[in-house]
Amino acid sequence: MKIGLSYSRCIQDIVDGRVDPEDVLVIISRTDFDPHNDEQWQSIWDGYRGRGAFGTAREWAHYSEDREHEFRDATLNLWAAGKLHQPRRFGARPFRRQEFWLEAVLPSEELDRNPAARDAWNQFQTVAGLTGVRLDSDYS
Repeated sequence: MKIGLSYSRCIQDIVDGRVDPEDVLVIISRTDFDPHNDEQWQSIWDGYRGRGAFGTAREWAHYSEDREHEFRDATLNLWAAGKLHQPRRFGARPFRRQEFWLEAVLPSEELDRNPAARDAWNQFQTVAGLTGVRLDSDYS
């Protein structure tokens, strides 16, 4: 399971297929927007492409306009699943971090209570095993 710490960089990894959205526990972002609001979404899209109010963030600058729907769809899916947390909506001011994905391990009690988390963890272990990632035997 992954915890994301950067909206723009994490969504980019999902759109590019480097991260499966099913492996995402949550993305804790520095953004404060509603992806259903067209005006707010346009500001996000333009900003991360190097235009608009925060035009210095250029993570998405090399993507063509016709790929916008991929970024918005990924965002809306995470939003609907309750996997997009925006602390600025609640008054916090998180700072940008260099790392943007953390690996998470859920305690066995949580896995026992939450069948979806158990399935996701089992899938993660399978993929990790196929890619040569070493898993801590305590969490197998």
